[in-house]
Amino acid sequence: MRDVARMANVSQSTVSRVLSGVEGGIPIGEETRRRVLEAVEALGYYPNLHAGSLRGQKTFMIAMMIADIGNPFYHPMVRAVQDVAHAHRYDVMIANSDHTREGEEMFLESVIRRPVDGVIMVPYHLGEEELELLIERTGAAVVVLGQQIRHPRVDVVFGRDDRAMFEATTWLIQEKGHRRIGFIGVTEEFSAGARRKAAFLKALQQAHLPIEPELFEIGDWSVESGARAVQKFLSLTRPPTAVFAINDLMAIGAMEAAQAQGICIPDEMAVIGFDDIPQATWVRPRLTTVAQYPAEMGRQMAEALFERIQKEYTGAGRRFEMPCRLVIRESV
Repeated sequence: MRDVARMANVSQSTVSRVLSGVEGGIPIGEETRRRVLEAVEALGYYPNLHAGSLRGQKTFMIAMMIADIGNPFYHPMVRAVQDVAHAHRYDVMIANSDHTREGEEMFLESVIRRPVDGVIMVPYHLGEEELELLIERTGAAVVVLGQQIRHPRVDVVFGRDDRAMFEATTWLIQEKGHRRIGFIGVTEEFSAGARRKAAFLKALQQAHLPIEPELFEIGDWSVESGARAVQKFLSLTRPPTAVFAINDLMAIGAMEAAQAQGICIPDEMAVIGFDDIPQATWVRPRLTTVAQYPAEMGRQMAEALFERIQKEYTGAGRRFEMPCRLVIRESV
């Protein structure tokens, strides 16, 4: 606020009145208001709504950002975070980014404006620079899910999804005899998607199988995109004998679309997913998938966060690796 006041050549109280909308006894001229707002935009200033009353005090609130609140993968993760937070007498504010950079940036702005003691994030687009800004502007402890993040003050929880993807693809080739495997991924802007695709390609290369562009489709993590992808595979002269989707929702969409066209799974087409959400055991045949453990991930993130909030740990950023394993069911 001091910087805004200096740039706009007004007092800090004037800046406060412009931003709060409370003018008091002396009206603020339009020219003054314009200078203040231009300075706010130029400096990227977000008013901390509770700074005056909470300076030096705890808020007893943490914020958590996930990518898709509709994806069952995140439900046990959020529940585990809430359980740990409630044990510490804390509330949890949940935000949903919809897998978009805009959503993730809006979350950052919200946390900067409304202080919390700690932040748990599942970032797909934000990197170390944005996390540094968050820490500098808020002083909050930060823990993230995602092995791509390497920040000296941020704890990271991650699963070796690339290794699990490679091992599962190799199993499809060596143990199940599939030589023509369709891949349903996402755009390269998602680091998890890029890692899993690279691991898939590595498995094909080590098995001396050709890389065929027609067997690669781009989805958006949703059931519908998985269905669209498998419809394209089935339109090929030689459809794949197996399909590997990088999350369970797309795998389920692929399986249902194939069955709608009379394809018998797994006899005519095998399907494998990634995550092991509850729906993987509800569909028929039950979905073979790579299991991650979101409840354990959430618990680890929350426990690491509260160690920092309570000053039980003040050192450099830590990395916590969580297990991934292949769960074999009837869809392969």
